[in-house]
Amino acid sequence: MRIPVAVTLAAAAAGVILVLLAGGLILRPPLPLILEAAVDRHIISPNADGEDDIAVFSYALSRPAVVSLSLTSEEGRTFYFRQDQPRADDEYTVLFSGVVDGFLHENEAVYGEIERRLIPNGVYSWQLTAKTESGDMQSFSGELRVEQGDTPLPIMSEFQIAPDVFSPNQDGVADRVSINVYLEKDVERLDVYLEGPDGSRIPISARVEERQYGEAGRHRFDYEGGIDLGVDPPPDGEYRVIALAQDRVGQRMRMEGQLTIEIGGKPYAEIKPQAVGVDVAFAVQPFAERYLSTGAALGALLPLPDDSAALADSQQITVPVGQMLVFRLTIDNYGDVPIRTSGPPPGTVYQQDQLAGSLGMFDESGAWRVGIQCETSMGSFPYRWAIASDKDLIAVEDEASGNTYRYLPPKTRALVWGAIQFTKAKARNPQNCWAGLIHEDVAISLRNNHVGLRSIMIVDPAGDARS
Repeated sequence: MRIPVAVTLAAAAAGVILVLLAGGLILRPPLPLILEAAVDRHIISPNADGEDDIAVFSYALSRPAVVSLSLTSEEGRTFYFRQDQPRADDEYTVLFSGVVDGFLHENEAVYGEIERRLIPNGVYSWQLTAKTESGDMQSFSGELRVEQGDTPLPIMSEFQIAPDVFSPNQDGVADRVSINVYLEKDVERLDVYLEGPDGSRIPISARVEERQYGEAGRHRFDYEGGIDLGVDPPPDGEYRVIALAQDRVGQRMRMEGQLTIEIGGKPYAEIKPQAVGVDVAFAVQPFAERYLSTGAALGALLPLPDDSAALADSQQITVPVGQMLVFRLTIDNYGDVPIRTSGPPPGTVYQQDQLAGSLGMFDESGAWRVGIQCETSMGSFPYRWAIASDKDLIAVEDEASGNTYRYLPPKTRALVWGAIQFTKAKARNPQNCWAGLIHEDVAISLRNNHVGLRSIMIVDPAGDARS
């Protein structure tokens, strides 16, 4: 049988390749896995004095491998500087300051986790080991002495998180987290951050205080979810709070705690128009003694006014002394978080010279309230009301304080109304009055200030305007 020419040629080519490969192996055998490994000195004194603090390890690999660099003491204890680290075929230089993976001495107890620690003074046998995926392994070794390196750990003897559950939504209740760290020695770095389920890091800033960064002593960190900067806080969920302290030598301690974020988010609300061209409906009604409120007790609540009479075409409203200027408006919580409010409730009637505080309804940080102000008012928005009636609010008990707070749910609108009885005319007449939506101790946004401004003329009982 005659063999085809193509097959003959292919066999010949394969034979040539095998011969060349065999010849290459004979003439240039495989390179060793570790081409070289050495240290530039045999004694280090890692005390951050700038002299002989660091040794330089250098090595080269001919093939990709997993590398470990360890040091074994005369007592037989092994410390790892690098353990099972993948490396490509290349040349490497490693700075070694005597700091290795964290360890504990016999019968030693330390508050916190030691991530990196200076090895004890003594003579060590260092060993560089490389291993390939195919199982090839090679080692190099030498000797290194460590002296004058007895340095205390950067211990954080205090690490407190309070509260451990918080709701960054500017409602004045558990809006911020305070983290206290006490350093037993000066450190080069002190980092506190939040770590999410995906491993992402959110740095937490230290409060501005007299103590310098990294100085021994107590350091306070403050976290509000970033909401004070106008950004959305991290999503609700469980997070780790981590503090890292590292000294000049490179020793590093770690502390860790848990933090829960719930009902977090930037609050958004505004005053909605009552009708086209009318943001706030104003009207005049006679006063009745049953509406009189004092610090001891609130009077009867004014019924919800009919807005049809209030939507007057006139820009000026005339109020006889002794009668009430009544308003009605709508609050829209268009955000994704509930917003907290405090009293008095809609329908409350103020006397002209009364303040919210005189009714026992003082400002509460984080609470939202509707306010009415006139040009002759005593202070900013002296007349204030809750942003919704109780029937439109949800009550939430705060376990930490035992207080019950009331919230307008997200994506909800509510009617607010009330009145001021004018008992005398002021020097300025007429004067402008307007409404505002107040986020107490936070802000009165421009879009929620000077809303529904109207000119008010106060007249005496005889019908003569006071001017």
